[in-house]
Amino acid sequence: MEPLDALRRISFLLERSGQPSYRVKAFRTAADVVVKQGAAIPRRAHEGTLRDLAGIGEVTGRVITEALGGAVPSYLQKLEDETDEIVTLEPAAQSLRDVLRGDLHSHSDWSDGGSPIEEMVVTAIELGHDYVALTDHSPRLTVARGLTAERLASQLQLLDGLRPRLGSFQLLSGIEVDILDDGSLDQSPEMLSRLGIVVASVHSKLAMEAAAMTRRMIAAVKDRHTDVLGHCTGRLLGPKKRAQSRFDAAAVFTACAERGVAVEINCRPERLDPPHDLLKLAVDAGCLFSIDTDAHAPGQLDWQGYGCARAVECAVPVERVINTWPVEQLLDWTGRAR
Repeated sequence: MEPLDALRRISFLLERSGQPSYRVKAFRTAADVVVKQGAAIPRRAHEGTLRDLAGIGEVTGRVITEALGGAVPSYLQKLEDETDEIVTLEPAAQSLRDVLRGDLHSHSDWSDGGSPIEEMVVTAIELGHDYVALTDHSPRLTVARGLTAERLASQLQLLDGLRPRLGSFQLLSGIEVDILDDGSLDQSPEMLSRLGIVVASVHSKLAMEAAAMTRRMIAAVKDRHTDVLGHCTGRLLGPKKRAQSRFDAAAVFTACAERGVAVEINCRPERLDPPHDLLKLAVDAGCLFSIDTDAHAPGQLDWQGYGCARAVECAVPVERVINTWPVEQLLDWTGRAR
């Protein structure tokens, strides 16, 4: 195995298992060094001078040396063994995952993601996706470096430049747009109309009174630009636990069904949103769904299994999962008259 492949795979597995970003960064930095040094890497490994290079440490140096020697690096093999135990799916969930064609919610280092767009795309292709939507945050979310209209326009130019290099793979333009207090969307209608996918999510005042939150969410669902209602309760699990927002879920999901807006099944382990009871309610309301990772790093693009398991548990009909659709059907749907 090539050292670069080993370092990238380790980064991917660390991200998928939710390891701290500083551990991931060490291997991504080492991968960058390998690319820049090129043919000098085997020579330095032979001389024992790899660690003289800034960005190569004891563990990353050992990974490079073992890969150059023709072996799967021991650290990589350990991660592979541990990961297999974490992500094993029941047959029905695996079958659903196998028919997913893409991911409609992902972030890059243009907002609060940890990697360049190109790295996210390469990983999506390696995972067998037909398409991925780049949905960086909108301007109000300053803590996440949300994109102003000007920065979003620049990003769209960059995507146009990347697409000719991607073959049949489709890189979809998108946004995770904040739902403002009154239910309006945090980006200009002109910019929203230029995008392939609009995921609308609540990120602020999550504890507002239930009736007001219901009005807020329904207003966003009725906006003609909204395609997907993102992580609808806003809850967080685990150490950063945050209670879910209170709203009339039946009314919100009825609005989604009437407007043809998909309810996101968010796969992030600390979200797993919506909860089972609300997901079943959305099924009964006749909603469409999108099983999305909300990935902020390449390895997190492989989290879709978590959402697939929940979809099967709640009897989500496969034909109502929009990212099982071919890209042509998906874009016909997002471009529908509303």
